[in-house]
Amino acid sequence: MSAQGGVSAPRRTMWPLYAAGFTTAFGAHGIAANLGGFSDDAVTSLLVLGGLLALYDGAEVLLKPVFGTLADRVGARPVLLGGLVAFAAASALYAMVDSPGWLWAARLGQGAAASAFSPSASALVARLNPAAKRGRAFGSYGFYKSIGYTLGPLLGGVLVRAGGLRLLFAVMMVLGAAVAVWAALAVPATAPLPRRRQTVLDLARRLTSGSFLVPTAALAGATAALSVGVGFLPVSGARAGLGTVATGAAVSVLAACAAVVQPAAGRALDTERLTTRTGLAAGLLTTAAGLGCATLPGLLGILTGAALIGSGTGLITPLGFAALAATTPAERLGQTMGSAELGRELGDAGGPLLVAAAAVLTTLSYGFAVLAVLLATGSAFLLATHRATTPAPR
Repeated sequence: MSAQGGVSAPRRTMWPLYAAGFTTAFGAHGIAANLGGFSDDAVTSLLVLGGLLALYDGAEVLLKPVFGTLADRVGARPVLLGGLVAFAAASALYAMVDSPGWLWAARLGQGAAASAFSPSASALVARLNPAAKRGRAFGSYGFYKSIGYTLGPLLGGVLVRAGGLRLLFAVMMVLGAAVAVWAALAVPATAPLPRRRQTVLDLARRLTSGSFLVPTAALAGATAALSVGVGFLPVSGARAGLGTVATGAAVSVLAACAAVVQPAAGRALDTERLTTRTGLAAGLLTTAAGLGCATLPGLLGILTGAALIGSGTGLITPLGFAALAATTPAERLGQTMGSAELGRELGDAGGPLLVAAAAVLTTLSYGFAVLAVLLATGSAFLLATHRATTPAPR
């Protein structure tokens, strides 16, 4: 099944895909934010903590393109369901056996499983909706992922305080299994489409074309800024003498703005009130302005920076994925989404590393400024190339 005649998939079909997006975000941030928490089984070594965090992200970096390609070959629905079941099974490993070894195995399994169902869900969002309505679909999908990122640390913290890490993993097990059953009942099968033989050279051409690199680079930049905002705005606030309530509010503002803007951006794209190129440029510029505001001292600079970073990334995300779906052959959607997710993961890791390196040599404000300049340069490039390719009026 695929979108026909410009008709979007019914809401009951899309809800399990949104739930899958929530699951991958909740699983990533809910556990990551609480591995070093306040329970007897929490991780107390910084080296072990870093290894567990890297294990999950490393699995995603390596496996998302692989599972995206598999989704094209056998269909996105089986890979989605298999990934959700695997996520539940991996979570059960540590929920049932309190052992450091099983914790490592569970976290690796969760990362590998998320690598399967995340790009498959994105591919199904594109496959089940016509091109004219994909902006709205990806906006809604991004909204629920943002809710997962927002609630993950908070609800995860409550669960860890109540019953330790094992309770959090048990909830992840139930969530993964429940979404798998829901998707099995509501998401229709999408048969693999006939595919023209693709050589390595064909793949390289497609992944180095502007239609892939531009939205993927914008998505990577947005993810880098989001990661930097979540990680470093609290540090900046603490150095300014602000308490944990104020710095926590800044992160909540960032996540809330990202969540709210995404559906609106998708609707604007679908109704042609916004083009992909100008929207991506505006999003990068808004995000850069937010990083610039983060260099200002005090609560106002931090909150303004958080709001602009969240709004900018919320503008970029649905437009970037809709652009990728619009320029990708339907039979290669999984491969493209998996490769684009790889770009986002690299931004997620690279942004904080860049800001941290600049902060070590100078100050944190200069670290924010370095990333802001990079994003503003990307925005200027998009606008310049748009002007260069737009015919002059006669």
